[in-house]
Amino acid sequence: MLTTAVPRALLLNASLEPLCIVSVHRAVVLVMTDKATVLESAGRLHAEHLTMPLPVVLCLTRYVHVPVRRSVPPTRRTVLQRDGHRCAYCGGTADTVDHVLPRSRGGRHEWANVVAACMRCNHRKADRLLHEIGWELPFVPHAPRWSLAFGPAAVRTEPAWSPYLTAA
Repeated sequence: MLTTAVPRALLLNASLEPLCIVSVHRAVVLVMTDKATVLESAGRLHAEHLTMPLPVVLCLTRYVHVPVRRSVPPTRRTVLQRDGHRCAYCGGTADTVDHVLPRSRGGRHEWANVVAACMRCNHRKADRLLHEIGWELPFVPHAPRWSLAFGPAAVRTEPAWSPYLTAA
């Protein structure tokens, strides 16, 4: 029986890149069959004839080739997630997205041109360029290096995963 309620574990490739999130049952099977080693644990798993660490992060012992993953599209939800629901202009709570180079001036809907914004800043900026109104971006927008499965929401769910997902 599980002593600590940890429903999922982060599975890393042998190169320490995140592969997927697996159930604790699957994680225990991988460890017991010597296909993975435990890097982070949360308590211990006790059985009648066995005690082992309860896996939270585990690493495969052999490298698994993964086909190239498609990039995440810049939707409203993914842009807000990338920017932490913070307005790129004032730092307040963002509820929409804004094109840095407005679409009316040839800007494209791509990661490098879309930021999270609050309604107030979005309306104040309108279809103007940042230098026209004296604004600056505190960061350079870019495509996230995480997939939806490994985004900031996953780190909030399981803080022990954070060091392994920041490099993802």
